[in-house]
Amino acid sequence: MNIVEVRNYCLLFKGVEEKMPFDDKTLVFTVKGKMFCLTDLTAFEFINLKCDPEEAKVLRKKYSEVTPGYHMNKKHWNSVKTTGKITDNQIKEWIKNSYKLVVAGLPKNVQHELTEK
Repeated sequence: MNIVEVRNYCLLFKGVEEKMPFDDKTLVFTVKGKMFCLTDLTAFEFINLKCDPEEAKVLRKKYSEVTPGYHMNKKHWNSVKTTGKITDNQIKEWIKNSYKLVVAGLPKNVQHELTEK
């Protein structure tokens, strides 16, 4: 996936905003102010995604392209290389899982708002 594809996919989810809160090169996708995906716009070597801690361990063992989240809480975040053996569909699935994990941590009324059709 390239940066445009990642951006377009992230923006498909309800309530998502893109921001640059850290500097002028780190693009962050949030839902209700909570991060679920971020990447460096200039290099685009990897994306950081939130992940269930147990699943994060499994993915890191299974894929060499998945490592503990760069500059993130390594228990809850993975860095996924954007080049290599990881398919676009797999990256999309992990982005969706990251979004869902963040939404699950929001108050129930906000979760309901985001899951309404």
